[in-house]
Amino acid sequence: MNGLAVHERPTESASWRIALPHTAAAVPVARALVRSALAEVGHIADCDTAELLTAELVANAVEHTAGSGPIELVVELRPTGCQVEVHDPDPAPPGHLTRPVIEEPDPWQEGGRGLLLIRALSSSCGHRPTSSGKAVWFRLPVVPAQRSA
Repeated sequence: MNGLAVHERPTESASWRIALPHTAAAVPVARALVRSALAEVGHIADCDTAELLTAELVANAVEHTAGSGPIELVVELRPTGCQVEVHDPDPAPPGHLTRPVIEEPDPWQEGGRGLLLIRALSSSCGHRPTSSGKAVWFRLPVVPAQRSA
């Protein structure tokens, strides 16, 4: 099939919450949960973008926060789109997520583009303090249904 499939918008909200290990092994598990959640309820947010941005949030939490305790992934699907949050134990804000980037990432470095991707591809993103650290989140809208020709 070419193009996007046409679906009805979900009429109810659904959510998933899972504790993930504070290791790189959390990234593929988080991607799989987002993919499964979107497929399970027939949600039409952009699954590929949701997976990519989720992987970036989880990788950042694993790489940039200290400790061995779990991080938490929260996926909320709403009639208007989806929101993904990653909770970690570090209360410090995540780099340049909501501030303008003054310097471009070094093209020769492996990292430094995750938050830029999140800012560029999500409809909104941010962070908030929690009782045990912070939650970093992004939102994606429902993909508009295509009209048949």
